[in-house]
Parts: sequence; C-alpha cells; structure tokens
Amino acid sequence: MSPEVLSQPVVDTVKTPDRAHSRARAARRRRIVVTGARVLLLVAVLGLWEVLSRAEVIDPFNFSMPSKIWDQISTWVTHGTALGSLGEQIWYTLHEALLGWIIGVVAGVVFGIALGRITFLADVLGPYIKVLNSIPRIVLAPIFVIWFGLGPASKVASAVVLVFFPVFFNAFQGAREVDRNLVANARILGASDRRVTLQVVIPSATSWIFTSLHVSFGFALIGAIVGEYIGATKGIGLLVAQSQGTFNAAGVYAAMVILAAVALVAEGLLTFAERRIFRWKTSGSDH
Repeated sequence: MSPEVLSQPVVDTVKTPDRAHSRARAARRRRIVVTGARVLLLVAVLGLWEVLSRAEVIDPFNFSMPSKIWDQISTWVTHGTALGSLGEQIWYTLHEALLGWIIGVVAGVVFGIALGRITFLADVLGPYIKVLNSIPRIVLAPIFVIWFGLGPASKVASAVVLVFFPVFFNAFQGAREVDRNLVANARILGASDRRVTLQVVIPSATSWIFTSLHVSFGFALIGAIVGEYIGATKGIGLLVAQSQGTFNAAGVYAAMVILAAVALVAEGLLTFAERRIFRWKTSGSDH
C-alpha cells in the first residue's frame, strides 16, 4: 500500500451513530427533568395553597382550596351540574369556541392574504381595520347577546371577533414577507396571480398563520365563556356565573381547571398538526 493512501484520514463511521444516540439520550433526560420540575412546581403550589387555606392564613371562603375544587369537579362528573351533565356543558362551550375559531381563522386568513397581496385593498381598508382592532372586543359580547339572543350565535360571534384579528395580522404579515425572488421566478415561468397566491404566497405564509392559531383558540374559548357569562342557557361560562352568584369559589376554580384542561388538549393537537405539516423543517434543522 502506498504512503499516500496510508496518510489519508480515515473516517470514523462508528462515532456518528454514537453521537446521535448520545444526543437522543440527552434529549430524553432533559425532557424527564423538565417534566419532573413542572410536576414538582405544580405540587408545591397546590400543597402550599392547601396548607395556607386550612391554616386560614388566606381566607378559605374566598380562595377555596385544591381539595374542595377536586371535590367539586368529582361531584360534577358523577352527579352532573344544575344545568345538566358536565360533558354536555363542556361540549356546548367547545362547540361554540370551535365554530367561532374556524370562522375567525378562515376570515382572518382570507382577508390577511388578500390585503397582503392587493395594495389597493390594504390602503382602503387598513384604517378601518385599525379602528376595529382598537375597540376592546370583550365589550362587544353584550351587543351580540342583544343582537343574536342567548343562543350559541352570540357566543360564536364573540369568539369570531377575538380570533379574527391575530390571525389576520399574521396572515397579512406572512403575505408581505414572501420571498420576492420566488414570486418573480413564478411569474417568469408564466404563473398567474391566482397560482402565485395559491402555490407561493399561502405556503410561505403558513408558518405565520400557524403561529397565530395557538393563541387564537384560547381567544375563542374566552369569547365563548364571556358570552355565556353574560347570558346563556348552558355552558361552562354559565357554570362560572352561577358559582359566583352562590359564592361558590370552588365552583369558579373548578370551571377554570376544566377550561385549562380543554385548552391544553387543543394546544397539544395544534402542536401535533404543526409538527406533521412542518416535518421538513425539523428534518432540515437536524443536518
């Protein structure tokens, strides 16, 4: 064998999978540590709350305590609420929030992309959108109850106005931030405005839109709850209003815990969908 061949560096093919396994083990350990820290923090906060309430350092009538909140949730699960079964109340609120979220997202994406692509529309409608955005949307909930009554329509409308603006501004910004070279190349290849919008602009703005979806579903829940709190026949918001009316602090906190659980499940589903859609980003960042 020649000296030139002997002097060439040898690529160590064994260390590469070892490094990958080491990174995977480190990532698993970090996830375990983070999850453990989260659980410990939650247990510490709930334990301190329980101890302070039982010792009457804080007023247990106003602040309740975790054990009473758990008892309230158990009672609602096993015996139902004054409005019907707990599942029915959750579904009623979730249905309103989902419908308002879907309408708000679709409207926000359509208007955001349209105004991001058509400068004339942005110039004409921009001031009106800024004025509408400056109005506190929560105060519109009583107006919607007057317009649409105590049924689901007023809650859906409240959810729509809360969801629309964050989605609209993200979609608008995403359409404006599209790589101009991509648009120019598409036009050179003979793409029409419609094809450029559908095949270049919208895919490029998708990451911006998904960013707003995580926040907007929480806004949809807020819109539905506020509408139910003001006036409704069913729903978690009405449970909150009734619990407040009877000075049942445990009932108010129990409804908040249920809403938090629903929001966390929705966030998990959105994160899963985002990872599936943007899997190419994850794989690209690994190299």
